[in-house]
Amino acid sequence: MAITFFATEISDLCLGKPPLRSLPTTATVAEAVAALKQSGEAYVTVWTSNGHQCVDKICMVDVIVYLCREDNLLSPLEAVRANVLALVRDVKGQIRHLDASSSLLEAIDCILEGAQNLIIPIYTNSRKNQQFCWLTQEDVVRYLLNSIGIFSPIPTYTIEALDIIEKSTLTVNYNDPAITTLPLITCSLLDQTSIGVVNKDNRLIGEISPFTLACCDETVAAAIATLSAGDLMAYIDYSGPSDDLVNLVKTRLHERNLTGMLDLMDDYYNPLSSPSSSCCSSDEESGPTKNGCVGRFYPGRRSEAIVCHPWNSLIAVMVQMIALRVSYAWVVQQDYTLVGIVTYAKILKQFRSIAGACNNKLI
Repeated sequence: MAITFFATEISDLCLGKPPLRSLPTTATVAEAVAALKQSGEAYVTVWTSNGHQCVDKICMVDVIVYLCREDNLLSPLEAVRANVLALVRDVKGQIRHLDASSSLLEAIDCILEGAQNLIIPIYTNSRKNQQFCWLTQEDVVRYLLNSIGIFSPIPTYTIEALDIIEKSTLTVNYNDPAITTLPLITCSLLDQTSIGVVNKDNRLIGEISPFTLACCDETVAAAIATLSAGDLMAYIDYSGPSDDLVNLVKTRLHERNLTGMLDLMDDYYNPLSSPSSSCCSSDEESGPTKNGCVGRFYPGRRSEAIVCHPWNSLIAVMVQMIALRVSYAWVVQQDYTLVGIVTYAKILKQFRSIAGACNNKLI
C-alpha cells in the first residue's frame, strides 16, 4: 500500500494552490521589497524574461543580509536601486521544475537532493498563459501526515530511536554581536533551519529564525549591525522592538556615521505618525508606530523557539511542526540543554527509507 501511496502524482498535492507571483530578472531590489510588502507572502519568485524558468525565490531575509554589507549600510537607498539579481544566491538545485505527473517519491528525492521548492505547472486552456505553483517541504510532510496510518508503527517511535535528531546545529552565544550571525543566517535560510541562541551552559534561550526575519522589514539590517544576538531576539520579537531598543540602534548608527540607514529607520519609526498609518491592529500596537508595514505583526511570526524532546514520538513532532508552521523543531532536555534539531528533511529521509524498504521486498 505504501508503494502505491508514493506513486501518487504531485498534481494531487497542488489542488487549490494559488499561482506564483513573479518578478522579471530586470526588476530592482526595491521592486522586490515592494512586491513582498504588497503580496503579504514570505517569498516572491524571479523568472526569466520568457516566464518559463524560475531563477530563484527572494524573501526579506535576502534583502536584510544584502543591506548588512558594509557598503550597503553606508548607502542603503542606493543599494536598493540595484538589480534584483544582487539578491539571488548561486546555489544550484534549490529550485526544481517538475511535471505535474511526477510522483510523490520523485518530489521527496528532489527535496533530499537539496531542493527547497518544487515548481509545478498549473494547466490552463492556453499555453500562452501557463501558470505555476510550488510545493514546499511542508506541503509534502502535511500530505504524509494525512495518511500516516499507512506507515504504522514507525510514526509512534521516538525521534531518538529513529535517529533523526541532527546533532550539528547553528548556535550563537546570547552576548555575541548580532553581525557575527550573518553567515549563519544565510546557512539557516538555505537549510530551512534556525540559529539557536544559547548561554554558556549550552541551554537554549531562544532563536534567530529566518522565518521570523522574513516577517520583518529591511530596517532590521540596522539592528543586526549594531545589537547583540540577545538584543536582536528582542528586536524581532512578535510584539516589535521597544522604544529603548530602537533608540539604541539609532544612537549606534549615529556613532558609526551611518546616516543613510538612520534616514531609512526614520522613515519607518516616526513618533509623529498617527495610529492609522500603521498596519497594526489596536491590540497589537505595543511597539513603535511604523509606516509602510511589511509584516511586523504577520500572523506567522512568533517570539519563542519551538522545542521538543528526544523521547517524543515522530508523529507528535510532525503534528507540532505542521500546526506551528515551522520546518524544524529544537530538541532539548528537560532543563533546555540543547541536544540538536529535527527538520522536515530528516523526517522525509525517514519516510524515503520506508519506500526503499518496500521496493526491496518487491524485488
